[in-house]
Amino acid sequence: MSLPTALSWVLILAGLWSLIVWPPFLRRVLKDPRARDESGKPTKFLTVHIMLVSISMILGIATLVIGIRSLFG
Repeated sequence: MSLPTALSWVLILAGLWSLIVWPPFLRRVLKDPRARDESGKPTKFLTVHIMLVSISMILGIATLVIGIRSLFG
């Protein structure tokens, strides 16, 4: 894959950003009182946020890999 070096770095930084930002967000969501109901079962709030974080991190990994491959290969 051939991209200009500057664009490769943008992809790498975007991928790293996703991998750095989303885990702390998920930790805050897990501690949120809306994450579980009175019996301790996960709520839709928790389910939606877990899906959001999972998809965002998968896309972040893909973006990072594409950036690295375009920079070095």
